[in-house]
Amino acid sequence: MANAIIYGLLASSAFPIGVLIGLFLKLPRKLVAAVVAFGAGTLVVALTFELMAEAVEKGSVPFALAGLFSGALIYIALDAMLDRMAKRSPRLKGDDPEDVEPGAAAIPETKQQATISGMAVLVGTVLDGIPENAAIGMGLASDDGVGLGLVLLGAVFLSNLPGAIASTVGMRQSGRSGAYIAVAWMLVAVACTLSCVAGYALLADLPDAGKSFLLALAAGGILAMLSDTMFPEAFENGGPWVALATTAGFACAIMLGELT
Repeated sequence: MANAIIYGLLASSAFPIGVLIGLFLKLPRKLVAAVVAFGAGTLVVALTFELMAEAVEKGSVPFALAGLFSGALIYIALDAMLDRMAKRSPRLKGDDPEDVEPGAAAIPETKQQATISGMAVLVGTVLDGIPENAAIGMGLASDDGVGLGLVLLGAVFLSNLPGAIASTVGMRQSGRSGAYIAVAWMLVAVACTLSCVAGYALLADLPDAGKSFLLALAAGGILAMLSDTMFPEAFENGGPWVALATTAGFACAIMLGELT
């Protein structure tokens, strides 16, 4: 359990680092897109060669596929609900913090709209992080233990960092204060750390079929998040050359897996 807490905190440490960079440094959009693509590449390795491979080995292909599709469907349903909430604000295009209208801070917004859209953005950010961090805990509880947990930790940290940077910039553009952003990301970090602990606790005593389903469930949520958020965002802001950054992230995660 102590390892799960430590790994959860390490993965979530990308959030405050990203917030500081987003608040005080003005990074080129293409650079942020490249970092997002790099993180996405590492997650492709984590969900394919680590989570799904372990899920199939633990149980069977039917259990693993059931978990995979369940994770994707849960993510899609929650994301659609949050997207409807966020669209109540004239400043936002969707539930991702960086999805803001041009000149968003100057667009009038009622207190109710701000509360609902702010909650949607916060929960949407947590939604991206929970399956990733839960996967770390599940990796620690698996037979591969620290080795699988370390690969997932590296992949999740590298994906959390650009997400926090881009989201912080988007929150600032939509008129959120520095204090609001800091508190919001602190809550995200706490929620993601708890999800890592929960992933460890849930997987530790389950039969193999249950472990297979949950590992694949986390993989399905991550895969849905990649296709819904990270890949489109990276391509939109960085163009086709971000494919090289994705490939570099994929290669680094492969090498990290070999080292462990």
